[in-house]
Amino acid sequence: MTLPDFDGRVALITGAARGLGRAAAMRLLDGGARVVLNVRRPEQVDALAEQLGQLAQGAVGRQPRALVLAGDVAGATAVRTLVEQTLDRFGRLDVLVNNAAAAYSTRFEQIGEEEWRRAIDVNLTAAFFCIQAALPAMKANRYGRVVNISSTAGKSVSTLGGAHYTASKAGLLGLTRAAAKELGPYGVTVNAVCPGLIDTELTREHATDEQLAAYAGSFPVQRLGTAAEVAELIAFLASERAGYITGASIDINGGDLMV
Repeated sequence: MTLPDFDGRVALITGAARGLGRAAAMRLLDGGARVVLNVRRPEQVDALAEQLGQLAQGAVGRQPRALVLAGDVAGATAVRTLVEQTLDRFGRLDVLVNNAAAAYSTRFEQIGEEEWRRAIDVNLTAAFFCIQAALPAMKANRYGRVVNISSTAGKSVSTLGGAHYTASKAGLLGLTRAAAKELGPYGVTVNAVCPGLIDTELTREHATDEQLAAYAGSFPVQRLGTAAEVAELIAFLASERAGYITGASIDINGGDLMV
């Protein structure tokens, strides 16, 4: 069923090639938004555009409602270009979903300087650059929704990721609160989603089926979450219905964090 929550809205989603980013993009497109999907590598552009299929099409005679753009959001220049391209194509920017992530499982004593900095740059610094770049367009319309994808690791410790992943996701929660405090007067809300173990390609790259089954069996809701479930939460926080929620960090983890 089509849910027209986002008619007239434009969203930018980073790290949208797969997993949570792609699911969020599909949900917002299904709700009527025009969506820019950021991927890191140029070779991912055509494949993702093909996967979007008819959902990304506009009305007859109009441009498609989806645009796939490559760019490494760990760099401020690339982020500014991404936002400029979004505004050039669609003329506004209402929703920013900071989903790009570098998930490494390297153990503490083996983490090198380059890997540490890459994790912090992608998981935390990129979100700051993206919010900063998107803010002028949001301020101009006195409206904006920023959703940062953190993790249960940000509140506790990562199940599969290393110390750099946990540190970056905790930092993202701090950035969420600080941005919410400063940007609220401009009509911009900033919230974080904290997923637990979600059944995505990334999760399965870091654990065996047997390990995931054992983890899921220990949760009050004894299964992994789905990307579609997380996308629904992202969509709610990105919608007008969530206008009085800001600075929040909302869990979606099957109850594992409370036990």
